[in-house]
Amino acid sequence: MNEQQEPTELEKQLNAEKKRSEDYLTRLRYLQADFENVKKRCDRQLEQAKNYATERLVLQLLDIVDELELAVETGESTNDGKPLLEGVQMTLKKFRKVLEQEGVSPIECEGKTFDPSKHNAVATIEREGVKGCIVGEEVRKGYIMKDRVIRPSIVNVELPPSQSSKSNQERQEEKKQDE
Repeated sequence: MNEQQEPTELEKQLNAEKKRSEDYLTRLRYLQADFENVKKRCDRQLEQAKNYATERLVLQLLDIVDELELAVETGESTNDGKPLLEGVQMTLKKFRKVLEQEGVSPIECEGKTFDPSKHNAVATIEREGVKGCIVGEEVRKGYIMKDRVIRPSIVNVELPPSQSSKSNQERQEEKKQDE
């Protein structure tokens, strides 16, 4: 009898372990389902946040659009351009304030050392008395948002005259004198 009880005892233990493993498997399936639901909810919230992230900024820009439309209406109804100019200046001031609130600031560049991470050079000008590579003229303003360049400045760069260009200039002057 002892031999028959032993397998029965083993069967009981086996059945208990099977039940426990089924319980673990069921819990795992519930956790997976919960995880999928949380992931889907997070994806929806992220998509919604992306769609409406700029809402506050757009509302501020709509105020500026209203002011520009009013300035245009005023300019069309009068022959004097001064109110239109003042309206546009006030609007530009408000626009700059909105940009500043968003962490956007212009890149100061004229007279500064050329920095390729902040400036795009469109022309170089050789000039006497210049030391190094200096931004001479800003063609289009660049902007930084917080700590990142969002639009580099387009600039003309001033360089000291090089020896090869001096000799080219001298040759051109000699040609002019020979003619």
